[in-house]
Amino acid sequence: MPFLLIDFPSFNPIAVAIGPFAIRWYALAYIGGIVLGWLYARSLLKKERLWGGPAPISLLQIDDFILWVTLGIILGGRAGYVLFYNLPFFIDHPTAIFRLWEGGMSFHGGFLGCVIAAILFARRNGIPILSLGDVALAVGPIGLFLGRIANFINGELWGRATDPSLPWAMIFPNDPTHLPRHPSQLYEAGMEGILLFVVLAVMIRLGALKRPGMVVGAFIFIYGLTRIVGEQFREPDAQLGFLWGGLTMGMLLSIPMLIVGGILIVRAVRRGTPRPIEAIR
Repeated sequence: MPFLLIDFPSFNPIAVAIGPFAIRWYALAYIGGIVLGWLYARSLLKKERLWGGPAPISLLQIDDFILWVTLGIILGGRAGYVLFYNLPFFIDHPTAIFRLWEGGMSFHGGFLGCVIAAILFARRNGIPILSLGDVALAVGPIGLFLGRIANFINGELWGRATDPSLPWAMIFPNDPTHLPRHPSQLYEAGMEGILLFVVLAVMIRLGALKRPGMVVGAFIFIYGLTRIVGEQFREPDAQLGFLWGGLTMGMLLSIPMLIVGGILIVRAVRRGTPRPIEAIR
């Protein structure tokens, strides 16, 4: 029943163009995620009841941390894409590594970059690493949601081919096969963005920030789980295809997240009654 197919909306990947300068939706997604995340982080730090006392991180420190985490996300995301997804190409074309405007970012690489930035910043400023991580990852789903929406607008990272009778199946204009596919970018936006944000927000309201590492562990575990589910509908990168046992690179990189996230959650729970947050380092 091909007539049920939804026409892919005609989006212009360039949001704003002024002469030779163009701002793409993907860039706006990064900017929007960072700005909205920064505002949400500040709101969390202002609410002492969420921490069981004054937050262990000042507003000035979180303002300074934004630059660190932005660099960590961008550098880590690009490095992750180069190493995990297209290393042979970049070995042959090393200058392409710096052409960020052509796309190519890895969440797992960006996440590792964020972790490194948080560790370095926390040590330099003498603040609890896990608490800083809790704040940083509490706002993470905002950027993930906007990033997946940008993927959809760009008509990239589309889903696997599906039955044309699926009411929301789409044919993406950049797809050379012109097959009806899952709009997996929207699935991921819903799971990695909306669902993850809601779960973490509820946990925070129930006192998760009083147990350093709880939000970090929950984010890592839930993201890993939702990414593995989302990969069931997402077309693997053409240069990689399916790997061992039908797994994709996204699945393989997410499996360790389930383990690490689970360990962090268990450790946070086993701490028992939360101690004063200032005493935890």
